[in-house]
Amino acid sequence: MTDRQQIPSPAPSLPRAAGLVVVDKPLGWTSHDVVSRMRRLAGTRKVGHAGTLDPAASGVLVVGVEKATKLLTYVTGTDKTYRASIRLGAATVTDDAEGDVTSTAAPERLAALTDDAVLAAVAELTGEIQQVPSAVSAIKVDGQRSYARVRKGEDVELPARPVTVHEFTVHGISREPTDAEPTAVDVDATVTCSSGTYIRALARDLGEALGVGGHLTALRRTRVGSFTLEQSHTLDELTEQVRAGGTVSTLPIDDAARGLFPVRELTAREATDLSHGRRIAATQVHPGGASQTDGAASRSGAGAGDKASAGDAAASGSEPAGGFRAELPVACFAPDGTLVALAEDRGPADRRYTTSVLGIAAGVTFTAAAAPDDTGVEIPGAGDPGAGQDGTKRTERTHD
Repeated sequence: MTDRQQIPSPAPSLPRAAGLVVVDKPLGWTSHDVVSRMRRLAGTRKVGHAGTLDPAASGVLVVGVEKATKLLTYVTGTDKTYRASIRLGAATVTDDAEGDVTSTAAPERLAALTDDAVLAAVAELTGEIQQVPSAVSAIKVDGQRSYARVRKGEDVELPARPVTVHEFTVHGISREPTDAEPTAVDVDATVTCSSGTYIRALARDLGEALGVGGHLTALRRTRVGSFTLEQSHTLDELTEQVRAGGTVSTLPIDDAARGLFPVRELTAREATDLSHGRRIAATQVHPGGASQTDGAASRSGAGAGDKASAGDAAASGSEPAGGFRAELPVACFAPDGTLVALAEDRGPADRRYTTSVLGIAAGVTFTAAAAPDDTGVEIPGAGDPGAGQDGTKRTERTHD
């Protein structure tokens, strides 16, 4: 990495905008290395990332700046796509090329391995499967990271857990050397999977299923949810943006939320109540997936944006893209387009209400647009500055 003194920071007079940055993480960098660089480039300590990439992997790493770090938990839980290179014929202690080889297959065994056999084994690893994570993963065992125990020489056995491999497409199968009995069979593939899936474990399991051993030799993440390589920036590009007197390119938090969550458009009164921690009328989910209150609100999705201008790429749709979970909260927007909070419905069926689960714009009073802001729905505590979630009087509260 470049010496810290050579990394520019934005001028103190420039605003620190909250948003997401899609970084193309280079090989050899840890995800924390990227966060450290981004803290310098963004001029703030409030930076985090969604979904760790190993130093030996490159590609999409979604970074949050300022308030947008609150969205990272939901980004981490989305589906991901990888381009992977798998070598059959040798198993390693780390299930990738970084570890020592623990076993190798005889050349005649590899010579007898057909492409059809590889494709059949790949098919068995597609769909909902039980996967044993790699022993060198960051999963904690009795309070200590599994990889730390392996480095101490311990034998670590992690329990299998359910994951979903949506796609495991083989693009090519080659043999090395090509002019003699092979000592390795290389498989080039694309994998789309649920959060928590280990690609190196897929490589290991593919080799075990074929009886020849296998490990991961290269990995590049091409997508996290709706965020893709096409939208990404290299660290060098971001550095030059700041060095030229600007700030790092971010997808504004409002646009990011429209791409990550179902959307509810609030009236001024609803936005003010939610901003001050008060409940509002429940979101009514109608057939077809629209989220509404008395027909006034909408549900939409947005793309994450492109490299040049992320905010210009928002597009409406019935669902946000990128493999999102059904239990996501709703992103609630004020009439002026401000993201007020992430919210969810609670309460018994006959007295449902919407409450904030993650405040973004706290303690703000919004003014009405052209339309009146009264939904006509009465709920306990709504519109009463002194009423709490249960309808009782209380002092006004705000979110962080």
